[in-house]
Amino acid sequence: MCGILGIVAKSPANQLLYDGLLMLQHRGQDAGGIVTSQDNTFHMHKGRGMVRDVFRTRSMRSLSGNVGIGHVRYPTAGSSGSSAEAQPFYVNSPFGIVLSHNGNLTNAEQLNQELFRADLRHVNTNSDSEVLLNVLAHELQSSTCNFQLDPSTIFSAVAGVHKRCKGAYAVVAMIAGYGLLAFRDPYGIRPLVFGTAETDHGTEYLIASESVALDTLGFKLIRDIAPGEAIFIDEQGDFHHKQCADKSSLNPCIFEYVYLARPDSMIDGVSVYETRLNMGEHLAEKVSKSMRHLDIDVVIPIPDSSRPSALQLANHLGVDFREGFVKNRYVGRTFIMPGQQQRRKSVRQKLNAMSIEFQGKNVLLVDDSIVRGTTSREIVQMAREAGARKIFFASAAPPVRFPNVYGIDMPTRQELIATDRDDEEICHEIGADYLVYQDLDALTRAVSKVKPSLNSFETSCFNGDYITGDVTQEYLDSIELHRNSSQPISRIRSKTQLDLSLVVSD
Repeated sequence: MCGILGIVAKSPANQLLYDGLLMLQHRGQDAGGIVTSQDNTFHMHKGRGMVRDVFRTRSMRSLSGNVGIGHVRYPTAGSSGSSAEAQPFYVNSPFGIVLSHNGNLTNAEQLNQELFRADLRHVNTNSDSEVLLNVLAHELQSSTCNFQLDPSTIFSAVAGVHKRCKGAYAVVAMIAGYGLLAFRDPYGIRPLVFGTAETDHGTEYLIASESVALDTLGFKLIRDIAPGEAIFIDEQGDFHHKQCADKSSLNPCIFEYVYLARPDSMIDGVSVYETRLNMGEHLAEKVSKSMRHLDIDVVIPIPDSSRPSALQLANHLGVDFREGFVKNRYVGRTFIMPGQQQRRKSVRQKLNAMSIEFQGKNVLLVDDSIVRGTTSREIVQMAREAGARKIFFASAAPPVRFPNVYGIDMPTRQELIATDRDDEEICHEIGADYLVYQDLDALTRAVSKVKPSLNSFETSCFNGDYITGDVTQEYLDSIELHRNSSQPISRIRSKTQLDLSLVVSD
């Protein structure tokens, strides 16, 4: 899970990109980067940390030009989390290209070998995003004649990417001297939308992971980029699009609606907020059946993403809804903290329980999901320390039992609390008195209720069904091996020389 942006504007793009990345900060807090283009020259600044910490006045001034892309990173499988892997990535042959990517390639190792042995291309980091960039560069080189590009040639190259790359990917890229390219994998797993803004000088285009970035920057949401589709906007602002995949189908990641996306976003034509209200309704139905014998005094959400579900659940149960935890908004999302110890420490820093809402009560805590159990265990303990008599726990999502290989940081089964445990054992592990999970069928219906035509989802972390059809047990074992190893995935490395057309600011 990362956040990506791309813009073709009629005025300097740097401030728009910065503001847009702030709106996508929830999608990645590990690193950020912006590249702008002016007179066939790229201007780049990127680094570790939050957006507000990466970019300063001097670096912003150096990002000149009306066209640009941005990225906030959340490290996934195969990523070392080093500053060298901050995006966007750059390659100078056959054209100057910069690329930002959200997702995860499941055949990155195979592609890396092909690039080195057959395509004569060199990858410098462990990031699958750099692999994807080099595949795109090679396909552009194979598709061009006399090193001249037009939309048809670019779309032909994207079709080549679709044939070679497996997994989940939403991409924005800039080609020096040509314009902005964006495309989405043929299964539509990771989200990507675009919108426009009309100015006195013409139409501006903005592409983003979530519609909230468009809303806050004054752009009108046009639509989602379709699975397998590519759009290209040249530097003059002319818009082109084409379906580049032989076969495509829409299967958005269900976890976007559960947790990843902001509630004020629209993803594939569906309001995230409305789906979370529906999750609360379906969860209330199950709670009323399975917990009928329990006396619930109050429903308390675990901030923030579970709040709509908890509110709707309380309304349908006829139980008081209360805010029992105060959130410190200056601590990052614990789900995307890179280490287990850091997650555990951050829970106490992020949340504080108000005893007045817990003292002597039977409390139903509602969270969006339970992944590793670290946060849930700490929160249950906090509720007990605050004086709760009994603590019941409800998850708006089903048990997470399988690795996610499409860009979410839960790649090994041994890290998942639900692995080889039933509900009663999980309840014991987190220290609750009773635990209830949402059913997977109810979860998918919560989204389909908003948009009935959307009825297929990527749900592998709940049921082990990998929608792309290429994920084998051998692949899952290799991810687990690499994740548990103290050594990063080996790659052939060397220092690279940047093309003179690339200007990197301090």
